[in-house]
Amino acid sequence: MKKAFDWLNQNKVQYEFHDYKKAGISKPVIEEWLKQLPLEQVINTKGLTWKKLSDEEKAFIKNKSKAIELMIAQPSMIKRPLVVMGKKIVLGFDAEKWINEVK
Repeated sequence: MKKAFDWLNQNKVQYEFHDYKKAGISKPVIEEWLKQLPLEQVINTKGLTWKKLSDEEKAFIKNKSKAIELMIAQPSMIKRPLVVMGKKIVLGFDAEKWINEVK
């Protein structure tokens, strides 16, 4: 996240940060993300939150509705940064991709 914030500030890109780990996230927002991104990419399967889940909960990744419920309940399992740039949703920090999106 720090690299993303630093890049945005250095490139004078105005942004609004929504900390879904603290403020939560809604089902409609996640559904919008999933129109552009595969569910398997949005869920951070390498993070501690994922590792703490039961096998039953991990199986939810195969069911979109249950996966969304799990992301709402455990927002730390959502990969970051997830950035809405206009109508495009970008997952992960990649300066080369970002520069093309903000210009």
